[in-house]
Amino acid sequence: MNVILLENLDDLGAVGQTVKVKDGYARNFLLPRKLACAATQKNLNYYRTLIESKQRKLAKMRASAESSAQELSSIVLTFIRKSQDQDARLFGSVTNTDVSEALVARGYEIDRRKIALSEPIKRLGEFTATVKLHPEVSATIKVVVNPEAASEDVG
Repeated sequence: MNVILLENLDDLGAVGQTVKVKDGYARNFLLPRKLACAATQKNLNYYRTLIESKQRKLAKMRASAESSAQELSSIVLTFIRKSQDQDARLFGSVTNTDVSEALVARGYEIDRRKIALSEPIKRLGEFTATVKLHPEVSATIKVVVNPEAASEDVG
């Protein structure tokens, strides 16, 4: 079945593109969620203006996302965690939720699902986190995990 995409979908394409998908995928997923519509001549004419306005709106969003990406790329997040001394393993991990909370504390409202770590951070050191701000724009944040200061027992 040929459909016109009404939203950017990572696996299929961009807004306004006509793509061929399996009938069940279109009927059960794309059409009910208004992510696409059937590619008939009537729909092509009707959605052409809607799609053009949506593309202009996405272009504006992309421009603001690019400026936000530049700001975010300069950020270095530092976490203090307990660790084992000999091999620098943490007693827990730093996850995308931790990164999201640290960004909120700095004034950036970013959903944790838009933050990607290659894997949860379980060691001390420097790592990178990728923040997806727009389908075409992402920022890289530096994440540093330092050991907790050792408390000395006096007794």
